[in-house]
Amino acid sequence: MPIRDEDIVNVDAQPLTRAQSMYLPEVFKGLGTTLRNMFGTIGNGKRSKTMQYPEERREHYDVEDGGMHKPNFRGVHRLNRDEQDRVRCVSCFMCATACPANCIHIEAAESPWDDREKYPAKFDLDELRCIYCGMCEEACPVDAIELTPVYNIVGTSRQSMIFDKQKLLTVYDQTIEDKPM
Repeated sequence: MPIRDEDIVNVDAQPLTRAQSMYLPEVFKGLGTTLRNMFGTIGNGKRSKTMQYPEERREHYDVEDGGMHKPNFRGVHRLNRDEQDRVRCVSCFMCATACPANCIHIEAAESPWDDREKYPAKFDLDELRCIYCGMCEEACPVDAIELTPVYNIVGTSRQSMIFDKQKLLTVYDQTIEDKPM
């Protein structure tokens, strides 16, 4: 279906004023705004909003346990253990399926225990690729994976930030007292 001539609307740009066409007054207006903000911050004695990490920490950060205490904060992952001190995961692949960043990789094996069919022989989670959305935590039917309040993890290489099953269980051992929000 062709476009009719009465449906076409021509929009003409308004012409620039003489001051606007020279650009110099506009540059000085911008420079004035910058100087006003700069000297206003210095003159009022207001503190800058820039935080000097790691010397300064966020106000909700607790140095002793290394975590954030806000109800909606999601930090590093952990793989939970059950009552018999085994990995709680049953290798249903729901967390890997729900993950929008595709950062969870699981290889299942036949379980040596009678109460489940499978367990993860290999469970890798790429912390650098993760977007910390919490969808893996929501999708897990047995609450095997959780996000902890710990946020200050450091890696010296990309490979060190890929958490395998053992490293995720170690995070559980370190944060067993911390209940995620």
